Amino acid sequence: MSEKRKVGEIRASQLLFTYGIGAIVDLPELSAIVMGLEDWPNQPDVSPEIVEERLLAAIRSKIGPQVAKFRAPPAVADGGSPMNPFAEVSLTGVPVATFPRWMVCPSCRLLAPLEAGLFVLKKDRYRSDRAYYIHENCNKATKPTVVPARFLVACEKGHLDDFPWIQFVHHNEDACTAPLLRLFEQGPSGEARDLTVKCEGCDKQRRLAEAFGRKNREKMPLCHGRRPHLRDYEDDGCEKHMRPFVLGASNAWFPVVYASIAIPSATAKIDQLVEGHWATLQAVTSPDVLAAFRAIGQLGPLGTYADDEIWQAIERKRQPTEDEEIDNVTDLKAPEWQVLTNIDPALNSRDFRLTPVSSPPSYAHIISNVVLVERMREVRVITGFTRLDSPGELTEPGADDEIKTIAPLSRKSPRWLPAVEVRGEGIFIRFDEHKIREWLTLDAVKKRNDAFFDSHIRWRKARFIDNPEDHYPTMRYVLLHTFSHALMRQLAMEAGYSSASIRERIYSRNPGDPNGPMAGILIYTAAPDSEGTLGGLVKLGEPSELERHISAALDAAGLCASDPTCAEHEPSVSGISLHAAACHACLFVSETSCERGNRYLDRSVLVPTFAYDDLAFFDSV
Repeated sequence: MSEKRKVGEIRASQLLFTYGIGAIVDLPELSAIVMGLEDWPNQPDVSPEIVEERLLAAIRSKIGPQVAKFRAPPAVADGGSPMNPFAEVSLTGVPVATFPRWMVCPSCRLLAPLEAGLFVLKKDRYRSDRAYYIHENCNKATKPTVVPARFLVACEKGHLDDFPWIQFVHHNEDACTAPLLRLFEQGPSGEARDLTVKCEGCDKQRRLAEAFGRKNREKMPLCHGRRPHLRDYEDDGCEKHMRPFVLGASNAWFPVVYASIAIPSATAKIDQLVEGHWATLQAVTSPDVLAAFRAIGQLGPLGTYADDEIWQAIERKRQPTEDEEIDNVTDLKAPEWQVLTNIDPALNSRDFRLTPVSSPPSYAHIISNVVLVERMREVRVITGFTRLDSPGELTEPGADDEIKTIAPLSRKSPRWLPAVEVRGEGIFIRFDEHKIREWLTLDAVKKRNDAFFDSHIRWRKARFIDNPEDHYPTMRYVLLHTFSHALMRQLAMEAGYSSASIRERIYSRNPGDPNGPMAGILIYTAAPDSEGTLGGLVKLGEPSELERHISAALDAAGLCASDPTCAEHEPSVSGISLHAAACHACLFVSETSCERGNRYLDRSVLVPTFAYDDLAFFDSV
C-alpha cells in the first residue's frame, strides 16, 4: 500500500511456509506482496531474538558470517488487533505493497496499471483489510471495484513481474503511441484460451493462449530481472524467458527453510539455565554488567545462584571446550541422532525431555528402540525462496550449493533472518541396522533402487541442477520415508492433532556415509501455540499402543482407493515426479509435514501390493 496501514493478519509460522518474503497474499479486493528485510522493523521489543546456535552456525556457513542472529517476525502487542482501527497499539507488522500493479475493470474490461491514475484507492474505515480500487470514470457502471489482473510472469531465477500486456498484444514490437488495453472473455471457462487482450489505440489483439505452453515459451520476452519484494531489478539482468502463470498458483513461491531441534549441550543445571536464557545473557560482558542485570531483575531463575557461579557458566558457554565443538556445522541431524540413540537423563530440561520405552512386542525384531520425546523445541528459519520449482534437494549437507535459483530476502547480505521457535512432542523409532542391510541385499530391492536412481537423475536434470547423480538418498531412505508417512497418517486419526500439525524427521545414512549408519524416524508435533504439547502423541508411543498403530498403518498401506493405478505407478522417467506407489489417497501428507515434498515414496517397500510382492520389508524380515 502507498501508506502505512494494516491490511490483514497472518500467523508467524505462515511467514515461513505460506506468505513469506516475496510471496503474494490475497486480500478480499486486491493482492499484496511481502517486502524484503530492509523494510521490516528490527526492534527487540517487537521482534525478539531466537537463539539456536547449531542452526545459526549452519546458516552462517551457507550464507555468510555476517548473519548475527535470528529474530521472530514482528507481532502486534497482546490486546491489540490489526483489524480494530481504534486499538491503541503501535503500527507493527510485516510491510507489503500492492501487487500485481495491473488491474481489470469487470464492467468495461479496461486493463491498466495503477500508475496510470485511472483507478482510485478507497479505504474501509472499520476494516482496513478491505481496501479496494474503483474505476471512477467507467462508462458502463457506477464506479465498479476493479480486480487484480490474474496473470503474472516469473522465471527460474525467482524474478517476478506483471504480465507484459503491452508487449504481448503488440507481438514484442514497438507499441503504439497511445495504447489502451481491454481484456475480453469469449467463453465461460475463464481459461487463457477464452481470453483476448485488445489495444484500442492500434486495434491489435491477441489471444492469451499464445503465451502458455512449452512451444510458446521461447516467444515470450526475456525476463527483466525484476524483484518487486526488494523494489529493484537484478544488476546483471536475466537471460531467461518469462514464464506466465496464474495469480494464486501453487508454484509461485517455495520457501527455503532450515530446521533444527534444540539439543541441550550442558548437563549441569546452571549451565542449562544459562543456555536457555542466552538471548539475554549474551549481553553480559563482565561481572559488573551481571550485577546490573541482577539489580533490574533480568536473571529470572538464575537469581538463586551467586554472581561468580553465573559468570563462570557464562564463560563456559561463550568459550566451549574442544569436545563441545561441532565438526561439521552443516550436519544438523548427526548431533540429534547421537542424543536420541544414547539417552542421557542429565540432558533433560524444560525444553527437552526423553523417556525410553520398550519396542512393540510384535516388531521387537525389527525396531531396536523407541524413545518418547516428551518435550522438544524446534527452530525454523527461512533463508530464501524459489519460484516455479520447489527446492526439494536441500535436506543434505552441501546440497544447496548446487541450487542456483534461490532468490534472496534482502538487497544486501542479511545480518539477521526471520525464524520461529515451536515446542512439541514426538516419538523416535530406530530400526534394526542388520535387518535393514539384509533387506537391501534382495535382488528386487536392488532393481527398484536402479529405477529410483534413474528417476532421481531425470528429476534433477529437468531442474538444471548440477551433478544430477549426487545426493541420491537410496532405498534405505525410501523405506524409512514411506513408513513415516504411513504411520503419520495413522497417528493423526487418534492423536488429537490435525494432520498438518504432525511432522517428520528422517535419519537415514548408509554405513559409508559420515556419521553413519542411521536408520530411524522422528514423528513429532511442532505448533507455535499450546497445541503441540498436549501429550496426545507421546501417549500413542507406549508399546501396546504403538504396536496397534503400526499394524493399522501397514494394513492401510496394502490397499489404496486408487489401486491398481497407484500400485502400478513407477518412478517417473520424465522427471515430473519422484515416487512410485503413492498418492493423495494413501501416503501423501501436507507439504509442511514432509521433509522431501512427497517424493521418494513407495508402498511396495512396506507390504505387498497389486503390482509387487517381493519388495515388502515387513514380509521379508
